Amino acid sequence: MATVNEYRQHIQNLLTERAKLVWDDRIQAQTIFDTERDHYQLVYLGWRGSKRLYGTVLHLDIIDRKIWIQQDGTEVGIANQLVELGVPKEDIVLGFDPPKMRHYTDFAVG
Repeated sequence: MATVNEYRQHIQNLLTERAKLVWDDRIQAQTIFDTERDHYQLVYLGWRGSKRLYGTVLHLDIIDRKIWIQQDGTEVGIANQLVELGVPKEDIVLGFDPPKMRHYTDFAVG
């Protein structure tokens, strides 16, 4: 059985790697790791001409020994990447899905 410390490390590694994929030198990728409260985010910010760009690409929390994906703006899906790393689907909650719809997925309901 995986530990919360392993989950923390997986999340931090995935967010750090994703931050390196920024394609535009005017856009900054910031990783935010609150390991005390188990909140993890990847945020993009910058400018395109006079237009401000700011948004949370990924937001994950660890709640009750499960990984809650609160926001996932990636194509691959961080849940799939976590499963590839050995995290059981029953330890991943797709928090962005409505609670009554989660039982239709292969992941935990909460």
